[in-house]
Amino acid sequence: MKDTYGISHINKVRQLQKKAHYDKATVHAILDAGLVAHVAFVQEGAPVIVPMIYGRVDDALYLHGARKARVIRLLERSDRACLNVTLLDGIVLARSAFNSSMRYRSVTVFGTPRLVDDHDAKVEALRVISEQSIPGRWDELRTPHEREIKMTGVIRLGIESASAKVSDGMPDDEDEDYETPIWAGVLPLESRFTELQGDDRVLDGVTPSAVVQRLQGRRL
Repeated sequence: MKDTYGISHINKVRQLQKKAHYDKATVHAILDAGLVAHVAFVQEGAPVIVPMIYGRVDDALYLHGARKARVIRLLERSDRACLNVTLLDGIVLARSAFNSSMRYRSVTVFGTPRLVDDHDAKVEALRVISEQSIPGRWDELRTPHEREIKMTGVIRLGIESASAKVSDGMPDDEDEDYETPIWAGVLPLESRFTELQGDDRVLDGVTPSAVVQRLQGRRL
């Protein structure tokens, strides 16, 4: 198995090429850190983009929604789809508005969406999606009801092509601007889970499991 995604006119990063990454390790790490993907496709000649939760296994992403939802039906009939996951890590405060920017980790994926029809494959895909946001939680929960499985649509998007773009540096100002008496640097931004808030209908004596407790403070 290749450890990089091939570069073509589809996935080639054209702006700030030095920030581009095509190796699977970088692409997968960013996808695994994210929680929401924005999925784009074409409906009747017009662009559509929808946020969806997802999970990854090797070179495939799984997306889920209501089986009757427009996005599932449209993806089922689409030949191509594009997906993006972006994580913001800070604001880069330069000495000019032009050179001010952000720190980020971003991945764009291209592939062919396919509806997952097989019952066992769908259940496994739902487990993968659950594990993306709440690792270990699936095994603590009751088994999904058959009606829940039937009501849920799952799309498999094979990662046929992908690229990552990572910006993690300090301001890159014009030479003459370094003599300007303006503070410059980075204001880091962290996305992390905070403290658990219990449902007021939790049974007496029931406490959060270790799986749930260790999510507190987790950084994306």
